[in-house]
Amino acid sequence: MSQRTLAIIKPDAVERKLAGRILQRIEDEGFRVRAMRRMALTQAQAEGFYAVHAARPFFASLTSFMASGPAIVLVLEAEDAIAKWRTLMGATDPAKADAGTLRKEFAESIERKERKSTRLNSSH
Repeated sequence: MSQRTLAIIKPDAVERKLAGRILQRIEDEGFRVRAMRRMALTQAQAEGFYAVHAARPFFASLTSFMASGPAIVLVLEAEDAIAKWRTLMGATDPAKADAGTLRKEFAESIERKERKSTRLNSSH
């Protein structure tokens, strides 16, 4: 069944000029990009989007990071898109991500110490 899912190329990947390579991988895996927008989230928008994680210890650093620069927000479509996207992204911690996943290939770490421990994993 064809599904649509949200995907975000996070500020660290945009800053490191990886968006084109990540988009190519997405398309190579059979996803169709149905919508795409480069945007800078405000702190309030990031807090609203990640509200489900508000009680988690990483909430403040995550939302601060997501508001730190532009991200690319996508709507992807494919057969079984939700599960397929999760597989392509890989584990949140790039050190634990499987080979061939976006996070294994492009992410630097789960936390960026120089940015006050923000979660850094290239895609969402």
